[in-house]
Amino acid sequence: MHVARIRSSHVDRQGRRRDYESRYLRRTYRDGGKVRHETLANLSGLPEQAVDAIEAALKGTPLVPAGQAVTIATSLPHGHVAAVHAMAVKLGLPALLGPACRQRDLALALIVSRVVAPASKLSTLTWWADTTLGADLGAAASTGDLYAAMDWLEARQDAIEAKLAARHLGPEANPARMALFDLSSSWLEGTHCPLAARGYSRDGKKGRLQIEYGLLTDPAGRPVAVRVLPGDTGDPAAFTEIVTVIRDKFQLGKMVMVGDRGMITSARIAALNQLEDGTARQDPYGWITALRAPAIRKLMTEHGPLQMSLFDQQNLAEITSPEFPGERLIACRNPVLAADRARTREELLAATEKLLAPIIARVQAGRLTGAGAIGMAVGKVISKYKTGKHFTVTITDTTLAITRNQVQIGAEAALDGFYVLRTPVPASELAAPGVVTAYKNLKYVERDFRHIKADDLDLRPVFHRLEERVKAHVLICMLACYLTWHLRRAWAPLTFTDENPPAPADPVATATRSARAQAKASRQHDETGRPYRSFRGLLSHLATLTRNQVRFAGAPATVPMLAEPTSHQREAFDLLGLPIPLALK
Repeated sequence: MHVARIRSSHVDRQGRRRDYESRYLRRTYRDGGKVRHETLANLSGLPEQAVDAIEAALKGTPLVPAGQAVTIATSLPHGHVAAVHAMAVKLGLPALLGPACRQRDLALALIVSRVVAPASKLSTLTWWADTTLGADLGAAASTGDLYAAMDWLEARQDAIEAKLAARHLGPEANPARMALFDLSSSWLEGTHCPLAARGYSRDGKKGRLQIEYGLLTDPAGRPVAVRVLPGDTGDPAAFTEIVTVIRDKFQLGKMVMVGDRGMITSARIAALNQLEDGTARQDPYGWITALRAPAIRKLMTEHGPLQMSLFDQQNLAEITSPEFPGERLIACRNPVLAADRARTREELLAATEKLLAPIIARVQAGRLTGAGAIGMAVGKVISKYKTGKHFTVTITDTTLAITRNQVQIGAEAALDGFYVLRTPVPASELAAPGVVTAYKNLKYVERDFRHIKADDLDLRPVFHRLEERVKAHVLICMLACYLTWHLRRAWAPLTFTDENPPAPADPVATATRSARAQAKASRQHDETGRPYRSFRGLLSHLATLTRNQVRFAGAPATVPMLAEPTSHQREAFDLLGLPIPLALK
């Protein structure tokens, strides 16, 4: 028996053609030497699905209920790790790490994990089983395997960073031969790490053991190298360390180093281009930094070169001073910053006076007596907002008088909005606006620190005890930041990131966002109604793209299949210039 489908057509009186299909259940048999057909039933009145089911049954196809035709054996989040891994491969990160081996796969998986779901190494190992990253790169890995991969990666740090430096700091990629450097810190858990020491905490964790780490980037803030130092290392010592690395390990000459006023001090400048025997180097380094407040105040004396009249028509002026021979001084004044600092200072002074008022009332009422006791009470609050220097305090056993030191306040207010940059780079190579822009680009290093420490990669706190493991942990975070830097740029059309920030006509002026970025923040949705997401939100959305192991009815094996991607997920991979991969290897 079989189903016969007979198509026919008919032209009605109006000349319109109508097509028909008749369906019959027939039995075919031989009668002598002839083939005959016997119609058993007319199926034309049945729904199409019923006719198809009868036809399939007659052909021997097994029929199962729709809910049992396909079984999802497993389903793992795939899109987020696939996107980050695809970008790593596009950037050549696997080859950058070293030759193909088990340790390289695990090191790459640790870097990808740090971008997607930053956590401790033990938590990461558990998390791998819940994504395709573990199945594809870290199958059957143990804690010992992860630590071995970290040791392998740390041993290759100099080679990895040398390749990154050649790629992004070399003359072809960086004609200005400029590099940015800054220092940050993070606290540690535990007390036995050789690098742990108490120092100035940039995390606000006073009294905690910490490490310092300096980040080297190109002018756009792309991470190139990182150096981990003891927790009590000062900025100048860190600067000396990174310059040695650039010269001796990266073999880069005639660079221009950009650092803040606490980093590139006069002592470091004097030693920057000298050999150990005191002779001048043949490949001198340039630098760009800023003057400290006392030096600026000295320039602003009555007959000094820095006068307010210089800023009547513009916000920057290039001056010279015998105190800084062979250097250019670029003085800048930002009126917006000046007004903001004046407002902030007044608010902090008022807040301090509010804290002091109850103490003054207690002394006047006789409830607090004795110069020592009064001094202790005042000392606990007067420096809370770091404004103690702006008050004159007179204490006796029975009285307390606190007044604002207007001379000190006026001296500080005179510097509001001012900063002075210093550099030996000649104007023929870098004009004054370019010097200002280069120094302000240190904001990119600060942004990288924010991504490394809080927003994206969660470097802190550090749980490792061995010095090599701490360095490997920070290196993993730096390489993850390198990935994040490129991902954020590629995915800018899908996120709130400003795709094309406008270049300010005045380099001293406060940076502004483009009209498109402001529209993103205001409307929250694109022209088609899709929501804009944060970088972390986009990764979470990509995670909903799963890889499923599908088993079809009657088949013993499973087949890997991706879920149907959303338009956002598809565009995320399109922006990377890559197809959605089924597997990571």
